[in-house]
Amino acid sequence: MSATQTAPSPRSTSKLKAFLNSECGNAEAARDALRKVGFDLEVVKPAQLESRLKEVIDGGAKRILVAGGDGTIATAASLVAKTGTELAILPGGTLNHFARDHNIPTDLGKAALLAGGEGVVAGADIGYVNDCVFLNTSSIGAYVTFVRDREDFEERVGYTIASVAAFIKTLASLRNFTVTLEAEGGKKTYRSSLVFIGVGERELKMPALGSRVKNGKRGLHVMIVRGRKRARLFSLALAAIAKGTKEAAHLPEFDDFLVDSCRIDLNRPSALIGLDGEVKRMTTPLDFHVERDALRLVVAPPEGDE
Repeated sequence: MSATQTAPSPRSTSKLKAFLNSECGNAEAARDALRKVGFDLEVVKPAQLESRLKEVIDGGAKRILVAGGDGTIATAASLVAKTGTELAILPGGTLNHFARDHNIPTDLGKAALLAGGEGVVAGADIGYVNDCVFLNTSSIGAYVTFVRDREDFEERVGYTIASVAAFIKTLASLRNFTVTLEAEGGKKTYRSSLVFIGVGERELKMPALGSRVKNGKRGLHVMIVRGRKRARLFSLALAAIAKGTKEAAHLPEFDDFLVDSCRIDLNRPSALIGLDGEVKRMTTPLDFHVERDALRLVVAPPEGDE
């Protein structure tokens, strides 16, 4: 997130438009929180969200609020990016990575008050793959499977155990593919089972695999596991669990680097790509880039400024 911030300004929340995804997990609680603060609330189905947001943004809205998970937030972000419209969010997902990474409270009452005038506006980076926005991470190969399995296990055993169980399950079904990466004027070809791209510097250490490093570097963090043997990936993962990111990065089976843009070709016309926990089939090659400070995001004031 950019260090550039503007002070909060008093607002009449009755003039602020809020959109609630009717299918988000905490829809009723979100509705109550927004109504208590006095937003002009509209409950919309996911299929209608984009068109309704576009109408309001095109109408010159100064600020909009969306309530939902990272998919809902990504839809809004793609529309307000590089416009003058400020984006406030009420986190309604399971993990709410984007909110946590950008100093937005996951407590719904606090988030509603923040959006209504207690917050400050700060620049936030977003990633693009081809024409699609992603706020947190994009992945190819094993990580797509890992995230799906982790979410299934987490409902029963909690996040840490779920991460380990998901890794073991993913390891048993690994498949390798050819990856050609172009970045910073160079080109490399790999045999890989996992390619991971995060907005901002990311963590490899379990169980926080894939989460943003606090106060980390900006850009796209590209991580590629090299090698055809499952034992190599297993050794890499053990090193990451035991020693952390820096030590794992020095292993010969792993490359990672921060870039502003890159192109990934998979030597096939299309592929399943993970985008913020959702899976989408996309045509290749895949062109990734980061837009810095593309969002005017409403966040909590820094500690000590409240």
